[in-house]
Amino acid sequence: MGRLFSLIRNKYLIAGIAFLVWMIFFDRYDFATQYHYLQEKGKLEKEKAFYGVENQKIEQAIKDAQYDPNEIQRIAREKYRMKKENEDIYVITEVEAKK
Repeated sequence: MGRLFSLIRNKYLIAGIAFLVWMIFFDRYDFATQYHYLQEKGKLEKEKAFYGVENQKIEQAIKDAQYDPNEIQRIAREKYRMKKENEDIYVITEVEAKK
């Protein structure tokens, strides 16, 4: 009992425990905040990988559009609805069924 009482009265032990409690629960960089930052970091890394793949696809599409005349014609027909002379275009769209 005397040893326990002397440990409780030890000012370095009390200061150390108070410091740990403060750092774990009350500090700006507490445990919960660090966990949240770790989750956010993982989410952002997944987004970075996704946009890296998307960027490569877009760069490839730009290269194709610059050097391939058939690709230029396809884009003009699909996106801008251009047509050749004496040519008719029929736009077909799907209608969603009513529930």
